[in-house]
Amino acid sequence: MKMFTAPKLKVGDTIGIFCASHIYTDKWYARDLWTLERLGFKVKVGKNARLDTYGYAASSEERAADINALVTDDEVKMLLFGGGAGAAEVLPFIDFENIRKHPKLFSSYSDGTSILNTIYAQTGLVTYYGQGPGEFAELRQYDWEQFKFHFMGDGIGQFFGDSKWKTLRGGKCSGTLIGGYTSVFAMLQGSKYFRYDDNRKYLLFLEDHEKLQRPAAVATCMAYIEQSAFMDKVVGLIFGHYATEVPEVLFGVLTRFAERHNIPAVYTDDFGHGFRHAILPIGMNATLDANAHTLVFEGVAE
Repeated sequence: MKMFTAPKLKVGDTIGIFCASHIYTDKWYARDLWTLERLGFKVKVGKNARLDTYGYAASSEERAADINALVTDDEVKMLLFGGGAGAAEVLPFIDFENIRKHPKLFSSYSDGTSILNTIYAQTGLVTYYGQGPGEFAELRQYDWEQFKFHFMGDGIGQFFGDSKWKTLRGGKCSGTLIGGYTSVFAMLQGSKYFRYDDNRKYLLFLEDHEKLQRPAAVATCMAYIEQSAFMDKVVGLIFGHYATEVPEVLFGVLTRFAERHNIPAVYTDDFGHGFRHAILPIGMNATLDANAHTLVFEGVAE
């Protein structure tokens, strides 16, 4: 399958917002939209985003209909969506061929892991993990610089961080970036919508947070990933923000994971459910140097 990227964003372009994992409310999104418009973008919200058909979100078909409609809309250049729960329900109803014909920038994180990874797996389109609409409510300079680098610049070159990285296991590796929120990525290993290339090596990135899962639960998710056939293709691990004071037990989980598979691994506070929201492109080739604490984006995987 040919890997490719969507056209970049320009000031004045339209950003489409849909809700795969929760219900849209004007109060919740008011600040997000205000900031995006102040930055010079137009915003279009999916027509079904406010529906509460299931009580926690619109129906699977209604949520997918918003995705499919925004993808076909020539005015929309980017689809931005947030987290919550339930995004996996939407997968059977996404028109992946539609996305191939009308490539757009897709960005989210957390529960958006399922949609971002399946779009990449089904179409070859690079998607972006790290930011949803909520990050624009109180936009940090670091997050905005990340947004511009990946969506308005070429997104190639050295990752720029905003925190001190920790080496869990040293070494250097190169592979195609893939990953997301730990439990969702673990569950994807059993989905028919997620697939990977046996001829490719993957640089895995994961993140979790103390308010969502304790270290033992993270270890369980990590175990499901490493017990899948996919693990044979993993050459390195980047783990994102978990807590202000990370418990040593979590570092133990991650270090043992890396040592069992003889792969370089680092921990960073630069992306995840914390205050920093760096962006990692799913499907982009990259090189990690766990000793030097560097990550270099090298372009679309061939």
